[in-house]
Amino acid sequence: MSGLRHSPVNPVCLLLSSTAPPTVRIVHSGQACNVEEERYSERVYTIREGETLELQCLVTGHPRPQIRWTKTAGGASDRQGDSSLHNETLKIQTITRHQGGRYYCKAENGLGSPAIRSIRVDVYYLDDPVITVHQSVGEAKEQFYFERTVFLRCVANSNPPVHYTWRRGREVLTQGSDSGVEIYEPFFTQGETKILKLKNLRPQDYADYTCISSVRNVCGIGDKSAHFSLNNRTAPPSIKLLLDDPLVVNPGETITLVCVASGGDPPPTLTWVKAGGEELPKRSVINGGTLTIPGVTVDDGGAYSCVASNNVGNPAKKSTTILVRGLRKGRFWITPDPYHNDDNIQIGREVKISCQVEATPPEELQFSWLKNGRPLRSSERMVITHTDTDVSPGTTNLDIIDLKFTDFGTYTCVASLRNGGIPEISIDVNISSTTVPPELTVPRGRSHLIAQEGDTVDLQCLVSGKPKPIILWSRVEESGAAAAAAAALMPDGSAQTESYDGVLRINNVTREMSGTYRCQTSQYNGFNVKPREALIQLVVQFPPTVEPVYTEIRQALGRAFSLTCRLLRAHPARLLRYEWKLGSRLLTVGQFSDQKDDTSYHVRALNREGYGEYTCDITNEAGAGRCTFLVTGKAYPPEFYYDTYSALWQNRPRVYGFKLQWTQMEPNAVDRILAYRLGIRQMSQSRWWEQEIPMEATIQKGELLTYNLTELVKPESYLVRLTPITRYGEGDATERIITYSAPVNPHLREFQCGFEDEALCLFSQDKTDEFDWTRHSAATRDTKYTPNTGPSSDHTGSKQGFYMYIETSRPRLEGDKARLLSPTFNMNSKTTSSSSVNNNPTYCFAFFYHMYGKHIGALNVFLRQKGQTVTDTSVWSLTGNQGDRWRQAKVNIHPTTAFQMVMEGVRGAGIEGDIAIDDVTIEEGECKDPPPNILFSYSDVTVYYFFIKCS
Repeated sequence: MSGLRHSPVNPVCLLLSSTAPPTVRIVHSGQACNVEEERYSERVYTIREGETLELQCLVTGHPRPQIRWTKTAGGASDRQGDSSLHNETLKIQTITRHQGGRYYCKAENGLGSPAIRSIRVDVYYLDDPVITVHQSVGEAKEQFYFERTVFLRCVANSNPPVHYTWRRGREVLTQGSDSGVEIYEPFFTQGETKILKLKNLRPQDYADYTCISSVRNVCGIGDKSAHFSLNNRTAPPSIKLLLDDPLVVNPGETITLVCVASGGDPPPTLTWVKAGGEELPKRSVINGGTLTIPGVTVDDGGAYSCVASNNVGNPAKKSTTILVRGLRKGRFWITPDPYHNDDNIQIGREVKISCQVEATPPEELQFSWLKNGRPLRSSERMVITHTDTDVSPGTTNLDIIDLKFTDFGTYTCVASLRNGGIPEISIDVNISSTTVPPELTVPRGRSHLIAQEGDTVDLQCLVSGKPKPIILWSRVEESGAAAAAAAALMPDGSAQTESYDGVLRINNVTREMSGTYRCQTSQYNGFNVKPREALIQLVVQFPPTVEPVYTEIRQALGRAFSLTCRLLRAHPARLLRYEWKLGSRLLTVGQFSDQKDDTSYHVRALNREGYGEYTCDITNEAGAGRCTFLVTGKAYPPEFYYDTYSALWQNRPRVYGFKLQWTQMEPNAVDRILAYRLGIRQMSQSRWWEQEIPMEATIQKGELLTYNLTELVKPESYLVRLTPITRYGEGDATERIITYSAPVNPHLREFQCGFEDEALCLFSQDKTDEFDWTRHSAATRDTKYTPNTGPSSDHTGSKQGFYMYIETSRPRLEGDKARLLSPTFNMNSKTTSSSSVNNNPTYCFAFFYHMYGKHIGALNVFLRQKGQTVTDTSVWSLTGNQGDRWRQAKVNIHPTTAFQMVMEGVRGAGIEGDIAIDDVTIEEGECKDPPPNILFSYSDVTVYYFFIKCS
């Protein structure tokens, strides 16, 4: 980058519109099938399924707007990851039909309302058609033979709607072409199906039929077809299952389900499915109609169905149930004398021992009883009963009537399955003089527990009795609480938790786990008596929650400001203290009153020592919550002005220049910006060049600052960094990349020219006029002979910027004309086929003009159309002195063919008549945001102007 040099500081020019609300336009890239305009300037973008969707959101506005893509009914990319996308390009690889819909691009920069544009994406596809064959309902049980009515139904999923064609052999069938054939579309399917009706089947109807589905080659989607051979053997499927139902197996065995087709032509396809839409076990092996499941488990049990389909009639389906043998959940309970209201076991009274087991299959469940290891049979005093085998889970009872001392001992309930293969479950129950019902207590001092967040807490209930029962833990709903049902869940998310030692351990306790917990004896594995219960109150303390956790405050020296830390929640919420610090230096301490939920620290006049990190700690027994405030005098970052017309220019073959423009974010928040440090480096190199740009005056919010970068080497790109400097020091820097681009192509939808390059953006001088327009910058133009005419800078206020003007000094005569011709613009291709004037596109032609001097002549603009003949139509004209300021004109034009714009300057009565133009733009669409003053109107154009004054 040797030879890189920078021009002197440019004067600052305040633009009325240097901050601008966002505007949005959506354009597509990639291969669209079609892009149509809809009402309200929204678009429909058609794409083929499997292609790549790429939409670009083009925005203008300053500061640079934030962009967000969203989609109706789902989110961008239809729930593929985040529901919104935060960059300019929305890209979906191999798009699917479900990803069609309306996509919105939203741009906002805090000025005015957000700008939103949408585009509807229509995904086109065509699936393979399927032919199904049916008889009329009354004949459905019969075979397909003579004098039966048969329907061939063709269905294909598609977008757009599909068109069907039927063929019999090579013959195309149409309505009326054969008296024995009807073709119709049922109204209830909205044209999605085409049915071929064969009335009173004839010998010639046994043939090969083809259904061709077509979307008329839209998006290059070709036709698809399906075939069916109808004959006198055609029949719907029927199947048989070669297995028992239900099929009862032991765990670990390999089971094989066999399904065979017993009828159907063409031969049906067989598939296996599990009831309820569950997936087949992953170990399953399917071979035709045979399903093999090795190493079967209890989870593999359930209903399995074999489905046979051959597209004739309805599919055939037969089901079987697999039962995997097993015994689960063995439990017991002791019921003291049920006829007396007594919880204790007493000699001479009755005792009932119950035993319960869940079994599969339930009808194979069988029980036996042992006393002290010896088989026990039912007798008058020892009555053994079983519940009905259909009742699940199965239960057996042993009633001991008139309990005697000799009845004390160990009773064992043994559960097994009748056909074996499964281990037994044995449950021992001791009945003795020491068998007593349970008692439940909470250890002293443990009924009210206080813990802090993150602790491990043990809730304990002491249970006595023999046998000792399982303890059930649950939470007690707080009465009147809105979220009581949710709060009643245990920490593990269950409604109830079992404990065998009476202890409920909660790890990493949180504030949401505060509340009342109930422990109670279960009615199983112990006495079947009224449950004993106890309550434990758990209080979880947590440090104060405060806001803001972190915030940055930018302040100028000498100003007053306040910092406020707010308390949101804390437990305990009493005896709260606060402590303010700057770095490690203590500023103030205090205590919260019951009525106050915030604390503030005030700085009357900020000095240099007052910059730094302020903290406020609010503390209780559980800890502290901290608010942090970083007070700094750093200036906010500058915001580069991206929407500058013709920021790039070329004045020599090997180098180019760039007009850097920016505004300062919140310039009044801190001390006055004294200068900017400009850093620049070639993207291919690591070395930076730096210099300072001094600022003489106070920068206002929205003020547009400019600086010309020159001697940039073609075609290199550069990284530019801009850092504001105040008395405090360096502020936040901003970077942008400057990329060289070749001269403007005049066939794009937008054309912009600031006459910064010698090629004049392909503008040319008219050979038939009396003199030429001259390209100049205020820095090089000699005005000593005509000091009271012409501009002193380009329209942005830059003396280095270029513009075009007419020099009216001698030998020019009154009435002489200079014409500047724009490049030839081709019409947008989407409208060239239309001959209707109403459908012609509208373009906004805009330019800045400067008409200052007592001898100003006229500035005329013509629309030159190049049809069979060349025609010039006047679209704008102005005469006379308009003052020493730049104004902007905007005019809507409606060309019907390729066109040029002609800028004509007419010399007035004397030499003080220089007219200048700058920053010419042509954009597709109506002129937006016209200035308030309408100058005048023609019948086919509307003209606006406003002015921008340089200070």
